[in-house]
Amino acid sequence: MSLSDVTRIEVRGERSYEVLIGTGLLAELAPLLSGAQRVAIIHPPTLRATAEGVRDDLNAAGFEAHVVEVPDGEDAKALAVAGFCFDVLGQVGFTRSDAIIGLGGGATTDLAGWVAASWLRGVRIVQVPTTLAGMVDAAVGGKTGINTERGKNLVGAFHPPIGVLCDLAALSTLPVNDYIAGLAEVVKCGFIADPRILEIIEEDPDLVTSPGNPRERELIERSVAVKARVVSQDLTEQGPREILNYGHTLGHAIEKAERYTWRHGAAVSIGLVYAAELSRALGRLDDETADRHRRILSALRLPVTYRSGAFEQLLDTMKVDKKARGNRLRFVLLDGLARPVTVDNPDPSLLVAAYSEVSQ
Repeated sequence: MSLSDVTRIEVRGERSYEVLIGTGLLAELAPLLSGAQRVAIIHPPTLRATAEGVRDDLNAAGFEAHVVEVPDGEDAKALAVAGFCFDVLGQVGFTRSDAIIGLGGGATTDLAGWVAASWLRGVRIVQVPTTLAGMVDAAVGGKTGINTERGKNLVGAFHPPIGVLCDLAALSTLPVNDYIAGLAEVVKCGFIADPRILEIIEEDPDLVTSPGNPRERELIERSVAVKARVVSQDLTEQGPREILNYGHTLGHAIEKAERYTWRHGAAVSIGLVYAAELSRALGRLDDETADRHRRILSALRLPVTYRSGAFEQLLDTMKVDKKARGNRLRFVLLDGLARPVTVDNPDPSLLVAAYSEVSQ
């Protein structure tokens, strides 16, 4: 692929950077890492061969590259794993001019980003997401974090990368269920900002569930553009950026209840339907747009219901969600299609009523 076939989406800010979307993008790594002597490639076991290939390429380009293998999935987002990464960086003599590469899905890029933000109070990081959810959400925007016993992403930092490389070739080997789970984040972008995303999915839902499908690149580019536009306005989530959490308040609580054995997108899918039902219960959202959530997500074979007796447990988790303020729950809801709004402390009876619409 030539450089002219690479889509470049700028994320503006104090430290602006580009998200590159295309294939064959690993050649872009060395220029981004200019000035570093040492590079650490943080990766899960499933990407060991890829990480070793990147290491060898960087060594040939004059860097001192090291691979740092961490657990797969949410198991990586733990303080003990971050501590292991810090130990490796210390052993190889990492300095503030050196750099980290986060190679993997959203959990890996979240961990790698926090390690980069914390080591010596901040070293450079290039994110190389290899999953759909990573490309359209986790790796873009500079939010990093790890989980605790009390909830997801409660420890973290805002630490923008110096570049994000979304190599579409990585998606060709992604398990179908992982790919479908990533579509929940794509659907979210459609409802909060770009309704054309929803139209593309509705034209042929089965088509877009297959890695490498003809609409894949456009859906990714549109979703990344949504996130880039929002993050450029509000890096540290003081206002507009909160809309990116649509569906995530309940979604994160479900992930914790399931001990992080669920795919992130599956939990967010239920969270999106819940947020739509709460918006409807509050009289903010019309029936057609609320029903459209369930229709689209079901067509993508994503879950739209959760167990009926779990609400009290989920509510306790939502109260310590990072979006909460004091003891006041805070939800991103919709006043209409592509009209997100933040609502504080909804009526508890409406929270229960909305949950009844997603319980099974």
